[in-house]
Amino acid sequence: MIGLVLVALFVVLMIIGIPIAFVIGIVAMLGIFNLPYTPAVTIPVKMFNGLDSFVLIAVPLFILAANLMNSGQISQKLINFALSIVGHIKGGLAHANILVSMLFAGVSGASQADTAGVGKILIPNMKKQGYDKGNAVGITAASSTIGVIIPPSIPMIIYAGLTNVSVGALFMVGIIPGVLVGLGMMTIVYFLARKYNYPTYQKASLHNFFKQLFDAAPALMTPVILIGGIISGIFTATEAAAFASLYTIVVAMFYYKTLKIKDFPKILFDTLTLSSLSLFALAAANALGELMSYYQLSSWAEQFFANNIPNKWVFLIVIIAFFLFVGTFMDAIPAMILFIPVILPVAISFDISPVLLGIVTIMTLAVGLVTPPYGLCLLLAAKIGQLPIERSFKAVIPYIAVVLFVLILTAFVPGVAFYLPEMISPNLF
Repeated sequence: MIGLVLVALFVVLMIIGIPIAFVIGIVAMLGIFNLPYTPAVTIPVKMFNGLDSFVLIAVPLFILAANLMNSGQISQKLINFALSIVGHIKGGLAHANILVSMLFAGVSGASQADTAGVGKILIPNMKKQGYDKGNAVGITAASSTIGVIIPPSIPMIIYAGLTNVSVGALFMVGIIPGVLVGLGMMTIVYFLARKYNYPTYQKASLHNFFKQLFDAAPALMTPVILIGGIISGIFTATEAAAFASLYTIVVAMFYYKTLKIKDFPKILFDTLTLSSLSLFALAAANALGELMSYYQLSSWAEQFFANNIPNKWVFLIVIIAFFLFVGTFMDAIPAMILFIPVILPVAISFDISPVLLGIVTIMTLAVGLVTPPYGLCLLLAAKIGQLPIERSFKAVIPYIAVVLFVLILTAFVPGVAFYLPEMISPNLF
């Protein structure tokens, strides 16, 4: 009976708009208070233990790196470089929007930072060049979802912490799906550009291309150093995140000279604000995990799937559908914290690799970044473009279809995602 009351309370608190981190914390606190022979001190102990992980230090550090990039105007360098590559194609600025999101993803791992940093520059420019507001907002919001697929990725770090899966393995498995999503979105842009006659830039000369390449080179080297360092074992994910932040400070302050000491208080405040929300949700969810263990939710889920799901392919479809639903009202991090411990044993019983489950889960929850009512990237882009959320969502639908196509391909033909990591470093698996 108490369990049903807690579920009802969870739903009610979500409906009235209480932030998900506080919803989880309230339900966990009230539930544990009602458990027999369980002291109240269990709540803070579990919350503390949920954050007592070296790998989780990478979360605020990667967010810091993204904020430093935006404040140091490094995003503009990446945009200029992207334009020198694809600007001459029909709809060149839209293609550059997607390409720079792929480049930005290789540094920050935070889709929201991509939307805010790149969107503030490109959405107004796209509108000036005659792009429809909806397309400008839709392309920016949708392409920013690549930030959690192409490594480094904050959700991948969280997933690795929950499951003890290699961060390097997850990072490598995300590369091909992320690139395929980007190329698929560029294909959509190409046809839309021909239909609406979007403008192009003059083809960059070889001299201009190398000029932009040289200008963007320090930023472009960041993902090479990070991913290479993690895969080769030189860095852990946390050390790589610390290096990314330090490297970005050095590049922005002393190479580009676009970052000033006076910028740091705002950068640190924004970093602490965003990372504290994610980490508090993680701590609260760990306390809720104690409650779920008491009610043996994992055993119930495993028994339910064993009795009702005939094979792993149906299981994957159910998981994708479930996380598509959850992602509409919950961020990826609390969603994984709540449900991955429940479904992971079931996935293993179906002989599904935890790495495959990870990339499928993360890609599915990435769709939630652009689907109302949560849709944080969509909300940010719509606000920048001054467009109603209904029109913004309509514009993003074709790009959601691309993500879903690559997601299904990854889930049911895992060799596509695993080809590169198995070729480069088969010992990771």
